[in-house]
Amino acid sequence: MALRGAGNKRNADDAGAGKEGRALSLALPPLPSSTTSDSTRANMSDSAVAEEAQRSSTTESIKSFVAGGAGGVAAVLVGHPFDLTKTRLQTAAPGTYTGAVDVVKKALARDGVKGLYRGVVPPLLGVTPIFAVSFWAYDTSKLLIMRFTPNRTSKELSIPELAAAGFLSAIPTTLVTAPVERAKVLLQIQGQGQGGPQYNGVFDVVKHLYREGGLRSVFRGSAATVARDGPGSAAYFAAYEVTKKLLTPAGASPSDLNLGAVIVAGGMAGIAMWSIAIPPDVLKSRIQSAPTGTYSGFMDCARKTIAADGVAALWRGLGPAMARAFPANAATFLGVEVTKTLMDKFL
Repeated sequence: MALRGAGNKRNADDAGAGKEGRALSLALPPLPSSTTSDSTRANMSDSAVAEEAQRSSTTESIKSFVAGGAGGVAAVLVGHPFDLTKTRLQTAAPGTYTGAVDVVKKALARDGVKGLYRGVVPPLLGVTPIFAVSFWAYDTSKLLIMRFTPNRTSKELSIPELAAAGFLSAIPTTLVTAPVERAKVLLQIQGQGQGGPQYNGVFDVVKHLYREGGLRSVFRGSAATVARDGPGSAAYFAAYEVTKKLLTPAGASPSDLNLGAVIVAGGMAGIAMWSIAIPPDVLKSRIQSAPTGTYSGFMDCARKTIAADGVAALWRGLGPAMARAFPANAATFLGVEVTKTLMDKFL
């Protein structure tokens, strides 16, 4: 995910765990019609129940989509300066910066506060579909796991199963995340003395990339994005579930957690993700920012990065990423919950 920070399209309980029961009930086909009047009435009743459930599910999906978008916007606004600092540390030539604070100082000196928000438009434009696809894929993956394990002793997925569903969710999400991240990285590195094309905005980036190499250029770094977001999403969802359970009083439901507890769970999920996602993120940033032909792929980038700058280069940007992880994910879930509550109240 890129942005993984994770907000999404559900209330806090649904964001981490989903509603397997509802998904499974909606997956069941309607009962076959009968020739008897009693069974016909029964089947009509079943059909009406199914239709009502479908309408309710559609309404909740729309609300969750909007709430997830709001949470994602909150995450971007809070986390983008940290992300910009991380990307510049990862892509700059050795000696350009002395550390994260130096990146911030130079960005402020050059452009003021707006300098910390270079490249913010791509994630803002992409955050809603990224989060929508991510959590749709997460729910679908959970349902598939349930279907492929019919002889279960529990209707709840285990932590490893939730982590597996999180990993699988990153695959379709990459279709949105990769081009958004590509444009964001190119905009973020402008102004740090590397030369190359100067872009007027996200659409100028996309047009330039398409002219340069078609869709292949626009989607450069997709494999690295999956390498980052697959394990990262697995850690994210697993950490969210574990933290929620730890914060849930005995006899209570995780859905009853207050906003403070949800914020803590979301923040810890972000920390869990970025604690393992930095090496592939470094490679992704380098692949997406380098001139065409610099790297032949993910492993070639890894070899050249280690040869030139040592293994330590794979951990560049760890400080800003970890500093961003908690507040960005806390903002995500706060945005989701507040928006969801307002829509439930007024719609």
